[in-house]
Amino acid sequence: MNDSISAESISRDSRAPQARRKSLSEPIFGWLLVAPAIIFIAIIVAWPLAETFRLSLTDARLGGENYVGLENYQELLEKKKFHQVITRTFFWMFLSVSLKIILGLIGATLLNAAIPGRALFRVLVMPPWVIPIAIGCIGWLWLYNGHFGLISGVAQRIGLIDGPFGFLAYKTSAFYSAIITDVWVGTPMVALFFLAAMQGVNRDLYEAAWVDGASRWYRFRRITIPQIMPVIVSMALLSAIWTFNSFEIIWILTEGGPRGATTTLIVDTYKTAIGNYKFGEGAARAVVIVALLAAFSLIYMFFLNKVNKMYGNK
Repeated sequence: MNDSISAESISRDSRAPQARRKSLSEPIFGWLLVAPAIIFIAIIVAWPLAETFRLSLTDARLGGENYVGLENYQELLEKKKFHQVITRTFFWMFLSVSLKIILGLIGATLLNAAIPGRALFRVLVMPPWVIPIAIGCIGWLWLYNGHFGLISGVAQRIGLIDGPFGFLAYKTSAFYSAIITDVWVGTPMVALFFLAAMQGVNRDLYEAAWVDGASRWYRFRRITIPQIMPVIVSMALLSAIWTFNSFEIIWILTEGGPRGATTTLIVDTYKTAIGNYKFGEGAARAVVIVALLAAFSLIYMFFLNKVNKMYGNK
């Protein structure tokens, strides 16, 4: 019996170092697993950011570069035009995202309703999001044209305007025309995300409310909205970041004109760095954009965690 006990203790003691060695190797194994992703992020993200920040401290142009410190940032703070660009960018983002959320909720509600041909409607809502942005914007260029555009032609026929009206030729109309195009492109994706969230709502809640005599509006306000609120917050903040970074729509439609009416931070950065070859000043604008987007990310995480706690989601 003593022999068996001693043999058992010996085997246990021999397994202990192996277990310790195994536990010590797990962190190393974990780092090896994430090493490719870390290297990829360092090459694709970290190095360009570091190089952009370095350029922002210079007066880099085609002829070379000289270190100027924070001079580029000081000039941005003193420029009234840059302040106007920031204000315009936030207004562009707020108005566009608000319309996307509202229209996305309406579209998702209609697509979620039990109506004939619902599957066909779900397919038809996809083209604005699926087709290339350039092709869609070319179509909107034709619609906005004052001489042979559809919108101007219809408006003349019904007597709203007396003659051809170029929507992209005037500051106010060009700005709101660009917003309409951006909303047209982004709303289908928002609607599909909301639709997926609505289909995950427990149907028993609707049936219980219907039995109690609740109206459609009450069920939508008291059941649907609270149940999909985390998705609404996520899409609102993510859409804000995407809209903030929107470049193709504005550039194809107006190139930031007329007279800077549609110039946002992204377009202004492109014009400065690529159009005018002022790489240092453009890099300073890019750093400002990164800082603002980082703030958006923090806000996104904060509000999403708050909403998840409020509605009992993890």
